[in-house]
Amino acid sequence: MNPKELRYTDEHEWVKVDGEKVVIGITEFAQEELGDIVFVELPEVGDEVELSEPFGSVESTKTVSELYAPVSGKVIAVNEELSDNPEFINESPYEKAWMIEIQLTDPSQLEKLLTVEKYEELIQE
Repeated sequence: MNPKELRYTDEHEWVKVDGEKVVIGITEFAQEELGDIVFVELPEVGDEVELSEPFGSVESTKTVSELYAPVSGKVIAVNEELSDNPEFINESPYEKAWMIEIQLTDPSQLEKLLTVEKYEELIQE
């Protein structure tokens, strides 16, 4: 079940908005499609990310998948636990497996994110 308070992208990232900051991860649907996650590559604190540009990748037993930034901004926190525990993405995609926190440069980009209803329509197609 996708949490209602989050926003989503058509690339299967979730976004938790907290004022001018956002926390980003991948959705339940994405981790199911990928299978067992074995490695995560994330940016460093201080890196800049650009809307729709790759900011890292997730490697599963099946494939390597790029992670795309749902907004532009500066990385202010990275979930270091994922490098030792990539399985958190399969076990707890919305809690333990947050990936990065970003300080927004353009809050208007949030308006383009999907509501939970729109995201669930997308994944049922």
